[in-house]
Amino acid sequence: MVANESIAKPVSLSEVKTILKKINKEREEMIYEQKIAFEHANKFAKLPVKKTEEIIKELLKLEFIHEILAYKIADLLPVTEDDIKTIFAKERITISENDIKKILEIVNKYKIE
Repeated sequence: MVANESIAKPVSLSEVKTILKKINKEREEMIYEQKIAFEHANKFAKLPVKKTEEIIKELLKLEFIHEILAYKIADLLPVTEDDIKTIFAKERITISENDIKKILEIVNKYKIE
């Protein structure tokens, strides 16, 4: 999450990658934490920012998904029902098999081959 004027907003790994790439160009050297975050984002960000934003918007249309979950799903791009169940493990809702299928359908539309 990025703090902006006392408001925390979730940020996808793709956005982190873009932000840190910009910082890297503007400065001589990034601080240690920024370097580690940049390496992580480069390694694990699977979609470009635009596609990540699109999948998040589509996931948010599902009534049972809140913003943080949409970002987690967009960053992780789960491929199995067990992956979805793991993401929802700490949530206070029980996700149905039908809802899991809806999520996987959305993720599969955006997955890069």
